[in-house]
Parts: sequence; C-alpha cells; structure tokens
Amino acid sequence: PDRPEADRARDGNRKPDQVLQFLGIGPGKKVADLLAGGGYYTRILVKAVGEEGAVYAGNNPFYMRFVAKPWSELFATPAFQHVHRIDGRAEQMALPQDGSLDAVIMVLAYHDLFLTDEDRTKMNARIFATLKPGGVYGIIDHHAQEGSGTTAVKSLHRIEESVITKEVTAAGFVLAKKGDFLQNPKDDHTKIVFDPGIRGKTDRFVLRFEKPAE
Repeated sequence: PDRPEADRARDGNRKPDQVLQFLGIGPGKKVADLLAGGGYYTRILVKAVGEEGAVYAGNNPFYMRFVAKPWSELFATPAFQHVHRIDGRAEQMALPQDGSLDAVIMVLAYHDLFLTDEDRTKMNARIFATLKPGGVYGIIDHHAQEGSGTTAVKSLHRIEESVITKEVTAAGFVLAKKGDFLQNPKDDHTKIVFDPGIRGKTDRFVLRFEKPAE
C-alpha cells in the first residue's frame, strides 16, 4: 500500500508476483534492477528481499533524461536508503564483480540499448561476473514481428526475442526457461508500444537465463 498508486495500477498487466516467482526472487536474495526507470521494480524488490537481502539499482544516461527527478526522489525516501545506487553507462554500472548476486533483472529496457552507443557485450559480461553460479538473469521485453530482428526498435520499441537470446547466451548464460504469462495474443506487434490502444498491454516475452553452476 505504500507504493505509488500509478505503480499499483500497472500490477494487473505486469504481474510482478509471477515474475518474482518465475525468477526465484524472494527473502534474503541479493538482486539488481538495471535500467530501472522510475523504480517500479526497485520498490517491489526492496520488499521482496527484505532486510536480509540487498538491492542494486541503476539507470543509464539515456534513461536519466526521462526519470532523473522521480529516481532521485526514490532514493531520498528512508525506505530506500540502503539500496545501492549504481547509475552509469550500461557496461560500467557498479555491479559487484565477485559473483555474489542471486539475480539481475532488466524489464522492458533491453531494446533501448540499441538506441545508444553502449557496449552490450561488456554489459552482459559484467552481469555474468556479478552472479553466483546458478544465478538468474531475467529479461522481459516487447515482442516484435517474427523475422524483424532489431528493425522495429527505434520505430516501435519492440525487439525480436531471438536477438536477446543470442547476445545473452554468447556471454556464457544458458536459457533455462521462458514464461508465457505476459503474452497478449490481441497484440499484433505492429503498433508502437506507446499507442493508447496497446500501452501497458503489449505482448511480452519473459526469459530466465542462468549462469551455469560450477
């Protein structure tokens, strides 16, 4: 109930309870929320992991153009004083590189990395290094039309699932499973995700990558 009403109104379509269960995020976990936007998931993660867990969260310069004020306001709130703020370029975010995190999430944001000059290969390598063996890298994004690759990123903010899978598995991750609970068959993948008729209700893929256990 202490979350912003605007965030709570999005829960029905975002299904964060199912997302956390799918990614294995719960009490005591050490997690990171990358390209966190205004902090929708950061707020949820703080509650989910509790006092025994830890949360790292950050935005890149591209995102900060849009969310600087609400993002800073979040960190000024006492409940979030213990969140590790790691703003910076995607490949330079200050994630611990000691294999201590249980999970990293990136929600509706990976596609935006194709609009910047950031190094996704280095970013994924840093994420690999920050996770424990068996650690989870969870990615949610908007489906693009099959065969479109990255061609709809700029115009529609959509990306083909296979593009992300190829890049992330190249970093050493294994695609462990896919979630179908954010699918919407009524979305034909032709509209920009901000179109009033589909905003908040796009057809989305949920990918659970894992760092191989040693």
